[in-house]
Amino acid sequence: MIASLIAVILMFAFFLKDILIPYIRLELANDLDGAKELLISKGFLGLLTVVLVEGLEMVVVFISAEFIQIASGMSYPFYIAIALCDLGVCLGASIIFVLVKAFKFTSQAYEKNEEKIARIAQKSKKDRSTVLLMYLLFIMPLIPFGAICYYGSRTKLKYGRYILTVATGAIPSIVTSILMGTAAKYFIGNDLPLPVLILIIVALAAVLFLILFIFLDRVYFKENDKTPDSVIYSLFFRIAEFLRKRRQRLIIDDSALKELKPPFIILANHCSFYDFYYVKKFVGWLNPAYVVNRHIISAPVIRKLAHKAGFIPKRLFNVDFTTPIGIMRMIKAGYPVVIFPEGRLSITGRNYPVVEKSGNFYKKLGVDVVIVKIKGAFFANPKWRKSFYKSDISVGVERVIKAEELNTMTADGIDRAILEALSYDESRDAEPVWTQHKKAEGLENILYRCIDCGALYSTKGEGNDLVCSECGSVRHLNEYYRFDGEPGSIDGYYERIKAVEREELTKPDFRLETDVKTVVYSEKGRFKRRSSGRCVLTKEGLSYTSGHESFMIERSMLPALPFSCSEEFEAYHDDKLYYFYPVETRRQVARWALFLDLMEESKNETEG
Repeated sequence: MIASLIAVILMFAFFLKDILIPYIRLELANDLDGAKELLISKGFLGLLTVVLVEGLEMVVVFISAEFIQIASGMSYPFYIAIALCDLGVCLGASIIFVLVKAFKFTSQAYEKNEEKIARIAQKSKKDRSTVLLMYLLFIMPLIPFGAICYYGSRTKLKYGRYILTVATGAIPSIVTSILMGTAAKYFIGNDLPLPVLILIIVALAAVLFLILFIFLDRVYFKENDKTPDSVIYSLFFRIAEFLRKRRQRLIIDDSALKELKPPFIILANHCSFYDFYYVKKFVGWLNPAYVVNRHIISAPVIRKLAHKAGFIPKRLFNVDFTTPIGIMRMIKAGYPVVIFPEGRLSITGRNYPVVEKSGNFYKKLGVDVVIVKIKGAFFANPKWRKSFYKSDISVGVERVIKAEELNTMTADGIDRAILEALSYDESRDAEPVWTQHKKAEGLENILYRCIDCGALYSTKGEGNDLVCSECGSVRHLNEYYRFDGEPGSIDGYYERIKAVEREELTKPDFRLETDVKTVVYSEKGRFKRRSSGRCVLTKEGLSYTSGHESFMIERSMLPALPFSCSEEFEAYHDDKLYYFYPVETRRQVARWALFLDLMEESKNETEG
C-alpha cells in the first residue's frame, strides 16, 4: 500500500507541470471548452489526466469533481468517460484509505462534513451498515465524494468491500455529469437545440432525484415512514427553506428550548403563512409533527404524502376526534407537536382569540407546553397582500408551562395562560422601518368600511394610502406601517369597524345574505360538485339554500368563519366542506367573518 501511494505521488509530480497546472487553471476559470481542447490535445496523456484529476479532487475534498466529469463527457465517448472517471474515483479513494489507515490522516474538509454525515446516520431508527450509508451518501448531492471516502476509511470496512462500494456508489453521479457533458458537446456543435439541452439536464436531475428518493424512502428510512423523520417531511422543509431563506433574516433564541427534553407541545401565534417554517428553524435540531388544516392536504396525492410526513390533519373550527388521537400518537412516539391555536392567520397584526379551548387536553397529555412567539412576520407577508417584503423575524420562547405545573392548574387557567402568552400586536411590538411604496395594496380586503363616512366597500389601497371613493378621505401609512394620526394602527382602524358592526349586530332584525357560487368537497378532499345558492347569516347561525339542498349550521357549532381575502368563506356540514364565493363584492367575506367573531365575543362575555 505504501509503495503504491509513493508511486501515485510520483505520477502526480511527473504530470504536474505540463497538464495538471493548466487544467486546474481552466477549472478555476470554469472554461469547459478549454478543458476539452486540453484533454483531446494530449492524446493518451489526456485520458490519464482525467484519472489523476478525479483522484486529486477526491483527496482534496473542497475541489468539486463535476468539472472533470462534464469535461470528460465533452471530450471522449460516453463509455470511456465513465470508465476514466470511476477509475479516478477509485484511485483517490485508495489514497485516502492509505492515508487514514496508515497515517491516521484527517482532512479539515471532511471534518466540516462529518456532522452532516452523523445527522444522516442518526435519522435511521435502526442500525444500518456502513456500506448502505455510503451508498446513500453517494447519491445525495450534499456530501463530496472525498468526504464520504474519509468517512468509510475511518470505519472497520476491509479495503476490498470499501473500494467496491466506492466504485459502484459513485456511478449514478458520474453518469449524470458525463451525460450533461455529452449533451453540451452536441449543443456546442449546433446539433442540439438549447431547449433540448435544458430538458436533458432537467430530466437527468429528476432521474437522479427519483433514485435518491426511492432509496431513502423504501430502503434507508423505511421505518421512519408516517413520522416527521420521513424523507417526505425533510423534502417539504427543504423546499420551504429554498423559498424563504433569502427573503427573511431569522433571529432565533432557542436557549429555553434546549433545556427541555421532547416530547412536548409547541404552541405558536399565527401571523403569516410561513409560520410553520419559522417554527421549524427555531427547533432546527428536532423534527416536530404539525397539526395542519385538513383541507389543505386533502387532495388524494397530497393527503398520502402528508400522511407519510407525519402531519396531523385538523378540521378548522369543527369537531374532529381524529386530531387528538394523532397528537397523542406522535407524543407517545417521542415527537414534539406544533399547534397554532388561533387556527387562522391574523388579519391586522394582532392575535385572534383562541376559540377552541384545549387546556384540559394539554393537561391530560402530561408533557410540557412551550409557547413560542413569532415577531416581525405579519407586515412582511400579511394575509391581505400577495407580495412579500424582506424583514427581520424573531422567534423565541414566551413561556414554558411544565407538566408538573399543568397538574396544579385548572383547564380554564391553562387556556387563559396560553392566550396571555400568545398575545401580540405587530404595530406595538415590532417597529422596523418599511420603505416600500405599496404597503396599502390589498388593505381594503380587511378594512372594507370607511371609518370617516361609514360607507361599505368604498376603501381602496393605493400605494401607501387607504383612500375612500365616497368621501375622499386618505389615510397614509408611514415607514413604521402606522397611519398618520388617529386611529394609528391597522388594528386600531379595524377596531373602529368592529364598533360599527357591533351596533349592527344589536339590531333585532340583523340579517346578512348574499348569492354565492359554491364548491363542495368530500371528507377525503375529492371534488364533489359546483352549485349556486344563497347564504344567510343571522344570530341563530349560517344557512344555505340551493337547488340541491338546504341546511343550517347552528351558531353553537360555528365558532369562527375562515375566509380568503376577497375570495370566499368556508364551513363544514355533514362531513363536507363548503366554499362560498359571493357573486357580488367578494370583499364582503371579511365582513361575514367579523360578524361571527362578534357573536362569539358576545357569547363569551355572557358566559363569563
